[in-house]
Amino acid sequence: MKPMAHLGVGIGWRPEIADAVERLTGLDWVEVVAENVCPGHLPESLQRLRERGTRVVPHGVSLGLGGADRPDPAKLAALGERAVALGAPLVTEHIAFVRTSSPVLEAGHLLPVPRTRDALDVLCENVRIAQDALPVPLALENIAALFSWPGEELTEGQFLTELVERTGVRLLIDVANLHTNRVNRGEDPAAVLDAIPLEALAYVHVAGGIERGGVWHDTHAHPVPPVVLDLLAELRSRVDPPGVLLERDDDFPAEAELAGELAAIRAVVTAGPPAPERPPTPERPPTPEQPAVAVAGSRPAPAEPRPVEEAARTGVALGQAALLSALVAGTPVPEGFDRRRIRVQARALAAKRADVVAKLAPELPSILGGPDPYREAFLSYAKGRPMTAGYRRDALDFAEDLLIRDLPADPAARRRLTAWWRDRAGAKPPRRIVRWARSLAGRAA
Repeated sequence: MKPMAHLGVGIGWRPEIADAVERLTGLDWVEVVAENVCPGHLPESLQRLRERGTRVVPHGVSLGLGGADRPDPAKLAALGERAVALGAPLVTEHIAFVRTSSPVLEAGHLLPVPRTRDALDVLCENVRIAQDALPVPLALENIAALFSWPGEELTEGQFLTELVERTGVRLLIDVANLHTNRVNRGEDPAAVLDAIPLEALAYVHVAGGIERGGVWHDTHAHPVPPVVLDLLAELRSRVDPPGVLLERDDDFPAEAELAGELAAIRAVVTAGPPAPERPPTPERPPTPEQPAVAVAGSRPAPAEPRPVEEAARTGVALGQAALLSALVAGTPVPEGFDRRRIRVQARALAAKRADVVAKLAPELPSILGGPDPYREAFLSYAKGRPMTAGYRRDALDFAEDLLIRDLPADPAARRRLTAWWRDRAGAKPPRRIVRWARSLAGRAA
């Protein structure tokens, strides 16, 4: 595995803080949410950063490589186009699933994959498909989770190590997610760092969150806590990270606070002597699940791929569909899951869905009389209408559902909502009977 290019200390670029990001001193690079930029129409702020020599890395959130289905070729092509347009040295995604195809359901969020042999087989094949389609190297991020899957066969360290050995993929380690999983799943971050192949490290994420009722929420809307900086120091004691990036996605602070957080991160990264060089990973004896691979340099070469049995994909698909349906469609929680945690996750998904739709369609809260009436109406709608086609379609379906039920009650507001819906869904709304049929079909799904 070739050494990763040095990135330095960076920040997640977001439109809300674009001006502040341009003014930050000593900024080495930025990361952008891949789905939020268009290759042919890059924001002027990003173009200016690139002209200054600031590297830009696209970070995808919608591939769902941990899902039971093979990656969508169109999504892979779109991610590759963004990498080329940005001149990126690599692209990154997540070890997660985000949707199911039978039934068609969208989580709107990153959900953990079961750490089983079948799920690992599926993930590895999906990663190889993605690697073959992308024009630059791929790195995958460990995610934060509120719950664990029952019947897991591998630890986090074992799962990530085998993923790297079998695919050669790089790792994006989020130390805030390691802390989240320590609180929520009882996992030891130091044990994970000791077990994984840090020579495959592409870069590191650092972010803030908050604890409520014994559950850590990875919000990206709070300051980075000392405990997360401590984990960054733990990682730094083992390896010199090629890059470290501050993530902030909401409730953006003043520019001086962002600069202060970056300074604190830089202080951890530059503190102390260079991290000791890790010895080569020893060759492991072959097992029925994992063939032996020869040590070449500091890392074994990727194992020869083997085809995934369709039965494995089917089993993973059934498990993910049952879980996602419980989270977004109100079906019974599958056996073995912590029901309280699943309820917490379901509420979090609905709240995020409402928040994202409000950002994409800020006119809707205004039409409905403000944030509180909007949120009440949306959460009521969401209980019976799982998301199936992304947030933009969700906003239109929500507006259509309100109109079907002759809401809002105020005639003037209803006229505004009708005009808003027509502008985005077409010049002429469908007949009432068609709208009712759509609504019933959505609730059945």
